[in-house]
Amino acid sequence: MNYLDEYFLFLKTEKKLGDSTILSYKLDLNSFDKFISKDFISITKDDIVKYLNYLRDSISARSVNRHISALKGFYNFLLEEGYIKESPLENISVMKTEKKLPKYLSIEEVDKLLNIPLVTHYDYRNKAMLEVMYATGMRVSELVSLEYSNVDLYNAIVRVKGKGKKTRIVPIGEMASYYLKLYIEEYRNKLLLKENYNELFLNNHGKPITRHGFNFILENIRVKANIEKEITPHVLRHSFATHLLEGGADLRSIQEMLGHENISTTNIYTYVVNDVLRQNYDGFHPRAKKE
Repeated sequence: MNYLDEYFLFLKTEKKLGDSTILSYKLDLNSFDKFISKDFISITKDDIVKYLNYLRDSISARSVNRHISALKGFYNFLLEEGYIKESPLENISVMKTEKKLPKYLSIEEVDKLLNIPLVTHYDYRNKAMLEVMYATGMRVSELVSLEYSNVDLYNAIVRVKGKGKKTRIVPIGEMASYYLKLYIEEYRNKLLLKENYNELFLNNHGKPITRHGFNFILENIRVKANIEKEITPHVLRHSFATHLLEGGADLRSIQEMLGHENISTTNIYTYVVNDVLRQNYDGFHPRAKKE
């Protein structure tokens, strides 16, 4: 087994990372391997700098930083395993990037999106999905894999299986609980065909909805609601977090509900709220600007 294979096995078995995350590491590290054409053990800081300069000419600073992160993780692994005595990335810093604030919907836009005309059982399913997603901030991959056994309507909570197969408990409000209960009791059985599934949300073939299927449904609802702003599952997730923070929720609580491993990831929403406060101040305070 070579160093890369050993590292990827470590990420899967010890770090419990998901397949898509590991694939991202593989792509970045294989790119580095192809460029350098040297044994990983003999790599120097100069080799790293040469590779990063090559990357800077072709990709964004954010993408370069992703490569740096992948390389640091790999060489830290080699260091801990005793294959090397020091990491060639020890004094390598990430590039400065412009902080991009996450896109989110206003509360009025969310209300407009969720105001789905309820006629067919598909409408009730869509209503339940969107209410649950906005009520919990879960990722689309978590929503489509949500199982019936992980929903506790009595206590108004859902158990979400997140990244690295970690489970977190997230409360859901009365609105989401109501439509989820209605979907489960009145309409889910109408979507079942020959085979039963543990997944909660089913498509018109009686099978679990996919990420692609959910995105298609979301886009159709956006168009019918006459909302011009682009809406993705992550925009709903950002809206959930931003609205909670605007309402005074504790940042740590939001971190737990989102399933963020690091509080710095959640901290981005404070910039969103502060930006809104600044805009409101500049727009409405009588002495915000000097005439």
